[in-house]
Amino acid sequence: MLDAEGSGPVTHEVSLKRKLTLPLLILYGLGVTIGAGIYVLVGTTAARAGVYAPVSFLIAATVVAFTGFAYAELSTRHPVSAGEAAYVRAGFNSNSLTLIVGLLVAASGIVSSAAVSIGAAAYIGEIVPLSQTFLSIAIILIVGVIAAWGILESVFIAAVFTIVEIAGLGFVIYFGISSDPAIISKVGTLFPPLEGVVWGGIISASLLAFFAFVGFEDIANVAEEVVEPHRTLPRGIILTLVVATVLYFLVVSVVVLVVPMAELSSSAAPLALVFEKAGSTASGIFRLIAIIATTNGVLIQIIMASRVIYGLSKQKSLPSFLSIVNPVTRTPLTATAIIVALVLLFATLLPIDQLAEATSSIVLLVFSLVNLALIRLKMTAPQPTEGVFVVPLWVPVMGLLTSIALLISGLLPI
Repeated sequence: MLDAEGSGPVTHEVSLKRKLTLPLLILYGLGVTIGAGIYVLVGTTAARAGVYAPVSFLIAATVVAFTGFAYAELSTRHPVSAGEAAYVRAGFNSNSLTLIVGLLVAASGIVSSAAVSIGAAAYIGEIVPLSQTFLSIAIILIVGVIAAWGILESVFIAAVFTIVEIAGLGFVIYFGISSDPAIISKVGTLFPPLEGVVWGGIISASLLAFFAFVGFEDIANVAEEVVEPHRTLPRGIILTLVVATVLYFLVVSVVVLVVPMAELSSSAAPLALVFEKAGSTASGIFRLIAIIATTNGVLIQIIMASRVIYGLSKQKSLPSFLSIVNPVTRTPLTATAIIVALVLLFATLLPIDQLAEATSSIVLLVFSLVNLALIRLKMTAPQPTEGVFVVPLWVPVMGLLTSIALLISGLLPI
């Protein structure tokens, strides 16, 4: 077929397909949120906050909530891949800042995937006597193939994994309470006194706990594959945060009350410690669930990071070959391959706590810029069109202030 002037063939650009409904979108968000942190970082958070670790998770949830509502508005104003980059472009009209933000988001996905792959390897290593490095590499490569397969297929697999991992957290809560019902009477000990030394550890631990919430913002980066994005995206973001917060508080409360602190603070597979005395069957079932949960976190972060690179390329901030969509898989294969290679690199170079803290710092910086972009839009741009989810101005202001405060806390001595 020739173009309108008869000068050459018409080329049809292959685009992403809108297949993600609200249930799949929520499971997508919960998959990366829950799998990324709670199965891996309870121990390192408890090492800083002690028995008050649940409070650290509540502080992190508060920071995330303000920014979550800001994302809900921005994702309906600009329902595109590489969402954060598009938000910053709209708010600041700066190509260089747009590219920086987009690359920071992709970096957060890369570093997060590397961290969670180490956690997954730790759980698998308790069953299979192979080196953690080898297991991390194998996990990343297998997950990379799934991510390249197709968005519906990979998100469907992630959704199934997410249901399993939520059931696993319910298993932790149930088994922890049933094995020691007296912990219910100790709930009051989870709330700290007003002492500076105690709160210093809690605030420092909040930066690590924040890592456990990294994921809800990934919902914005699959916007071009969401059915009815103006209705589905805000609901997906808000429901993901609510469910994750409730689960986190319950799970962490049970774990810090059941597991000896010395064991918990040094473990890369912390939730498995709840089942130490449960016998081989219960312990084995939970380890299998934990492997699924952590592997799921790696999968979804790789999907997210590849879509950010795709989106930046489509917005002409990166080379055009990165936005090529394979006509068979309908996924950006080149972008996915690059992300997988970088995840492999980081997983073999840095320990899990450094990767988690780096992820949290990167995401908090992005959150600060996204909130500032929404503030500028609200103060300078016309009122959004009908169908846009709108929040009051004070919401992104609080999102900006809390993100900056938590980011600065990571620079303070413990």
